[in-house]
Amino acid sequence: MRCKMIEFQTLTGDNSSKVNPKLTALNVELAQVETEIEKLLDNLTGTNSILLSYANGKIEELDAKRQSLTKAIADMKASTLAPEYAKSISGYLKNWDNVSFEDKRLVVDGLISRINATSESVQIEWKV
Repeated sequence: MRCKMIEFQTLTGDNSSKVNPKLTALNVELAQVETEIEKLLDNLTGTNSILLSYANGKIEELDAKRQSLTKAIADMKASTLAPEYAKSISGYLKNWDNVSFEDKRLVVDGLISRINATSESVQIEWKV
């Protein structure tokens, strides 16, 4: 975080909590897809191989849709990040060790779209 935040100069909070209906709709659709995947997985016990192959195909289709929705949600969240907010964050550098966990989480939510971590590497997809 320090390496990324060094690009900015000051920190100002964005306390405006605007509700985005498109984002809400995407989140609802994502929850429905995840519920459908869970139902399919719950019903797989004791099925024959033909039914299992159909279920696998449906699960792959739903998983692709879930990944698409997740990306759309991340993109929409990134696009709603105000440029003024992104340019006004680095004052936290001086106090990062003293900032509460919740405040750090809020900053990370505002700056990071996705973190891909493996045992060998960590990749961070920044919103800024």
